[in-house]
Amino acid sequence: MTTDRRGRLSAALCRDLADFADLAAEWDALHRRCPTATPFQSHAWLHSWWLSYGAPGRLRVVLARRDGRLIGAAPLMLVHRPMPLLVPVGGAISDFFDVLVDDEDTAAAVGALEHGLHRAAAHTVVDLREVRPDASAHLLFEAWSGARSSRADSTCMELPAEPIDALIGRMSSSRAQRARAKLRRIDALGIECRPAPVHRVAGAIGTLLRLHELQWLGRGVNPEHLRPRFCAHLVRSARRMVRDGEASVREFLLDGEVVAADLSFRSAQLTGGYLYGADPRLRDRKVDVSSMLLREIAREAGGLDRGVLSLLRGSEPYKNHWAPDPVVNRRLLLARSTLEPLLRLRETQLAVRDRAAEAVGARFPAARNWRGLLGGLPDAGLAAVGRS
Repeated sequence: MTTDRRGRLSAALCRDLADFADLAAEWDALHRRCPTATPFQSHAWLHSWWLSYGAPGRLRVVLARRDGRLIGAAPLMLVHRPMPLLVPVGGAISDFFDVLVDDEDTAAAVGALEHGLHRAAAHTVVDLREVRPDASAHLLFEAWSGARSSRADSTCMELPAEPIDALIGRMSSSRAQRARAKLRRIDALGIECRPAPVHRVAGAIGTLLRLHELQWLGRGVNPEHLRPRFCAHLVRSARRMVRDGEASVREFLLDGEVVAADLSFRSAQLTGGYLYGADPRLRDRKVDVSSMLLREIAREAGGLDRGVLSLLRGSEPYKNHWAPDPVVNRRLLLARSTLEPLLRLRETQLAVRDRAAEAVGARFPAARNWRGLLGGLPDAGLAAVGRS
């Protein structure tokens, strides 16, 4: 592509699953060198997702290299509905999207990715969902030489990466008093937290999903959580991520019986609870499950330098008890200048979908998740602590 004093830059498109699998080691190294990367950009998560959800012939991963060294990556896929689009690998069950760029060679990585993506999007619009405000994808957006557009996406709730006592200190005095009482009750019952080692991840994930189904019985569980492909994806990805220190699977035991389990992720700057399951009988014992889980996740997040504890997508009322900061993700649309009419058409489609979702939500408040179902591929989040 170009050569400067630091070496030759090149951009390539990976379309073969076997080739993507072979990228694991250098992808992981780049993931560690990209400070904005979230767990949903790890190779373990993306490769496993493709095995469960990917369609043959649709993989489009843009790779940027300097003298053969991987310095940038944009994991995308081709879809044809509601129009030809390049969208993030990871789909609706991933809470955040970002491109990976080498922190030591950011400008070159962004430039090479822009060049490669411009070629890959010869006939399509690029539709990037759930981009965090500090994501590297914004650098790509600013460097884009064609048509572009940005709009608000999901709202996320975030807390400082601090121990639970510090988080309680953010509350009003009355709420803080109640929170401490809930945690004392958990301790008084003798509930034990047991992290699952790699060899027990599959069993712990199975228990988590069984309890998740039980807790939502009769209340509209997300059907994707009950499908074998979702279980297979979580087991595959979590095994690698637990091994590499990027995830934890925990079981909570009461009188020797597992009564709750959760899966959380972490990267350099972010820790978040992804999914949990809890025995409904805990309600009879007056156990506040969200407080119990958050305390353990906060212990993980406490070691981050200037990091955040993310409650991930959604602004459910229980999250507001912890006085979190709302953070709005962005949706970035990119297209070649010659395809600007297609980009404007995509904007119109999204505006129509949003108006329809607002109308449905106003008339049927319980149907809040319909917003994601009106856009072709499911857009609504499938996980996070407390999500159905």
